[in-house]
Amino acid sequence: MFYSYILKSEKDGKYYYGSAENLEIRLIKHNRGDVKSTKARRPFIIHFFEEFNSRSEAFRREQYYKSVNGYIYLKQNNII
Repeated sequence: MFYSYILKSEKDGKYYYGSAENLEIRLIKHNRGDVKSTKARRPFIIHFFEEFNSRSEAFRREQYYKSVNGYIYLKQNNII
């Protein structure tokens, strides 16, 4: 399975949107400081995720989350 996910920083309360094949390992990498873009904002918790059958589907959803329409969808559905 592939995942599109939203992490929440326990340090500053901000969200990070991503996609990965193994969500548990990806969270460990974020919290260990291995991901340059999130290193200064750790630790993180998994706030929301969705499962997909393909990497491309998960990536498309990640890109949607990052769009204006995706942000509106996430707000309207009380996800963020």
